[in-house]
Amino acid sequence: MDDLIKRIKSYGKEMAEMPFIGITSFFRANLVQSWENLDIGLIGVPTDAALSHRPGARYGPQAVRAQSGLIRYINPWTKVIPYDHVRVADLGDVPICNTLNIDLLNGEIFDFYQRVHAAGIRPLSVGGDHSISFPILRAIAGSEPPALIHFDAHHDTAPEMKGSKFHHGAPFRNAVEAGVINPKRSVQVAIRDPYAEMTEAFALDHGMRVIGMPEVERLGVEGVIAQIRQAVGDAPAYISFDMDALDPTVAPGTGTPVVGGLSTREAMRMVQGLAGLPIVGGDVVEVSPPFDPTGITALVGAQILFEILCVAALSPRAPVKKGGKKPKK
Repeated sequence: MDDLIKRIKSYGKEMAEMPFIGITSFFRANLVQSWENLDIGLIGVPTDAALSHRPGARYGPQAVRAQSGLIRYINPWTKVIPYDHVRVADLGDVPICNTLNIDLLNGEIFDFYQRVHAAGIRPLSVGGDHSISFPILRAIAGSEPPALIHFDAHHDTAPEMKGSKFHHGAPFRNAVEAGVINPKRSVQVAIRDPYAEMTEAFALDHGMRVIGMPEVERLGVEGVIAQIRQAVGDAPAYISFDMDALDPTVAPGTGTPVVGGLSTREAMRMVQGLAGLPIVGGDVVEVSPPFDPTGITALVGAQILFEILCVAALSPRAPVKKGGKKPKK
């Protein structure tokens, strides 16, 4: 037992403690100021300034950190211990000053992730609303835009709305238009978008593979995994998981819930099926604790983040392309 505790503490000094003891961090990994000698950084992005409905996702990183103490260090399904393969730490939250100005806020997120990328660290992030994916992708895309593996009820390719193009329904329209993802290698899973008349044509016209929930039902988990891998091929890939990809019976605490989504087991197995792809980053977004006082949504979000961490830890390392994409004027 002593040797086991010693090994667990080597992954993070608080990792063998009870979940309610010590400073809260993602999976009780070390919360660090120095970014040296790290492979993967766990990052919170506490903003929901771009939400159209049901605010509260700004509290997502806090809630996911708290619930992630129940998950710790080993994946009970796959038996993967990511800390045996990569150096992982919690980098804290993106420091946000312009909480009410979406344009300036996007710039702050972009600047932070440029520094993360320049340090050679692959970011795995927790939002926050889904708008955060665009500045993250812009910061890490480099010269070879990654494929997007996108789990969501919505396409998130909507046009400008209510005076802003940076709202949470538009990150991947913005990403395609800025050239920071490769849409012809990208795939969207669990789509059942009530706003599809505004969004689906853009996704399909730009070559995204869209797997709506009726097709998920027909294909089954293994069939969906095969379709994702076929679409992505050997391209570097970024995983973005919106909590409303899940059915609201298992994840009610989210901004725009849509009935008829994935189960937690389906979602976990689909992410596990991405093992072997070169993962350059990922995010879990739209955990909104005020709409789920039980904490179950945050716990599910933490589990999905851990599944992405395990896949990223085992993935062949995609070469880091420095620089990111500069913002368009």
